[in-house]
Amino acid sequence: MPRAQIVGWSHSHFGKAEEPDTESLIASILAPALAHAGIGAEDVDGIFVGVFNNGFSRQDFQAALVALADDALRHVPAIRYENACATGSAALYGAMDFIESGRGRIALVVGAEKMTATPTAQVGEILLGASYVREEAGVPAGFAGLFGQIAAGYFQRYGDQSDALAMIAAKNHANGLANPYAHMRKDFGFEFCNTPSDRNPLVAGPLRRTDCSLVSDGAAILVLADEETAQTLTRAIGFRARVQTNDFLPMSKRDVLAMDGARLAWQRALDDAGLALADLTLVETHDCFTVAEMLEYEAMGLAAPGQGHRVIREGITRKDGRLPVNPSGGLKSKGHPIGATGVSMHVMAAMQLAGEAGDMTVPGARLAGVFNMGGVAVANYCSILERVK
Repeated sequence: MPRAQIVGWSHSHFGKAEEPDTESLIASILAPALAHAGIGAEDVDGIFVGVFNNGFSRQDFQAALVALADDALRHVPAIRYENACATGSAALYGAMDFIESGRGRIALVVGAEKMTATPTAQVGEILLGASYVREEAGVPAGFAGLFGQIAAGYFQRYGDQSDALAMIAAKNHANGLANPYAHMRKDFGFEFCNTPSDRNPLVAGPLRRTDCSLVSDGAAILVLADEETAQTLTRAIGFRARVQTNDFLPMSKRDVLAMDGARLAWQRALDDAGLALADLTLVETHDCFTVAEMLEYEAMGLAAPGQGHRVIREGITRKDGRLPVNPSGGLKSKGHPIGATGVSMHVMAAMQLAGEAGDMTVPGARLAGVFNMGGVAVANYCSILERVK
């Protein structure tokens, strides 16, 4: 069976973009992605697009927008994916299935979202479409409210860890200084992140503004090829493993602090790769809120339940630590344009492995983990990447 490999990419700046819509965001980075991979649009066999939308744009059917950026893509099959905040990874795995089934040799994976043109209150309502609406849509402050409940529940069970969350925020903002694509390139420092203030107010439960990822615009593209084709191109990043697991959508049907779906995704990915967590050089993980990153430390096996705070206190996940987590700055600093996020996370990991990460570089990067989740750990995607060329 042919294996799909990453052979190129491009990435817009995340933030409040001048581009008015996803069509223009995608168009701005399509040619750079093709050039980076060393292919032409005429070489593309399939297009896989991740856009959440759900009300951010009147224009839907967004897979058809990619061809408007290059006439050579006019007749190339294109399909759009949506899987909440894991929309980009869903598109990526769909493209990989396409190549590995032998249906095509080269595929584009496009992730995009235009969020900042929507009023803030409406953004919260749109995002709550990815919750179990029957039970959870009335939560104040949108998804921040849901994760505020999770943080409060964690503190009740294991003790107040607000300072550990502030350490995670400070780490990721410090890392984001080195990321030219990041929405917020500012090192706030621990004290600012740890202290509620007019500039850093409490948003939901114990979560402060610095505990919450940013509403952002942006797009990212990955170019995939089969192994034979990849060997003729400049670079190739392979997948030692890729796993998707799901969990119940309603938070009421599970212990959300256990993150069982995320834990299972990590276990299966490491088993499939024949690796231990200690073998990884770095991880890009889904820090939509700082409490999510702390829970993910436990899910990936860095700490026992209730001990995730020790990971950040001991410096394990700092850029110079034993397992750097989010050297890109993560969603916290880089931004979180929903459909683009999963694609972006894989771009960031691939850049590290290809030696193309610039000031973000983690020295000696050989194996990278990527964890992207949709909803409150409902759709869980875990990839383990390595450079093969």
